[in-house]
Amino acid sequence: MHVAARERGVDTRLYALIRSLLAPALRLWFRVRISGSEHIPSHGAAIVAPNHKSFLDAFFVGIATRRHVRFMAKTELLEGPLGWLFLRLGAFPVRRGEADVEAMKTARSILEQGGLLVIFPEGTRVEDPDALGSPHHGAGRLALQTGAPIIPAAIAGTHRLWLGPFPKPRRVQLTFLPAIEPGQLSGRPDALGELVDRRLWQSVQSEYSRELARPGMILAGLTAIGLGAGLLARRRTSAAPRLLGIVEPRKIRRRKARAQLREQLGHPWRHLRAVRSGNMRR
Repeated sequence: MHVAARERGVDTRLYALIRSLLAPALRLWFRVRISGSEHIPSHGAAIVAPNHKSFLDAFFVGIATRRHVRFMAKTELLEGPLGWLFLRLGAFPVRRGEADVEAMKTARSILEQGGLLVIFPEGTRVEDPDALGSPHHGAGRLALQTGAPIIPAAIAGTHRLWLGPFPKPRRVQLTFLPAIEPGQLSGRPDALGELVDRRLWQSVQSEYSRELARPGMILAGLTAIGLGAGLLARRRTSAAPRLLGIVEPRKIRRRKARAQLREQLGHPWRHLRAVRSGNMRR
């Protein structure tokens, strides 16, 4: 799959067809508001680095620009029945929870070819609407290695989008922020931490906080007539998202939870076996 992603790239006709079908549907159903798309360069290598709440986040980024978007996708998605489609639309696989040398090699190849690459620094979806995960440094490392600018992006409103198999009609806000040029940090011993932890992720946190504080239609109406000022102030005060640590992929969290449950359930049986063994020796 990596060879195909590097050498074949995007199926341009299929990409245009899918985009023409999805863009109006997503914009209408989710009342998508996009701002700052002028920060995405019209050509040349660039990395877009948003927070991640939903499977649809990559598609929201895709409808915000006319450029072909390339993005990392978990290996399980590309091994599924629609894997061939995602591959032809610009995805390439990444093994989450471990260092994936092949995925990074493919990402570098895309940037060296002048592509637009989407990387979610959290590494997995963080569905809590009031929290963001701490970022991995892969996007920053790629930016420093290739010189590609990195564009912070905040997506709000995509948490828990699905009601069973059906998407909920929600307002989604996607904001792109001014690009960070990695060349400004070249030679600094703390370049990676400065780029990712302080410049990139602090920008995403700040913008996501503003989106959480944005009043809905009812609150905005009450505020306009002088009745909702107190509610609006409380909303802004409580809008700052919590920053979690590095969030492991759901698959790994579930595996650990099952192992812990087996461990807990196994204690009584081990104790009983030990008692029986002692009785038999006596």
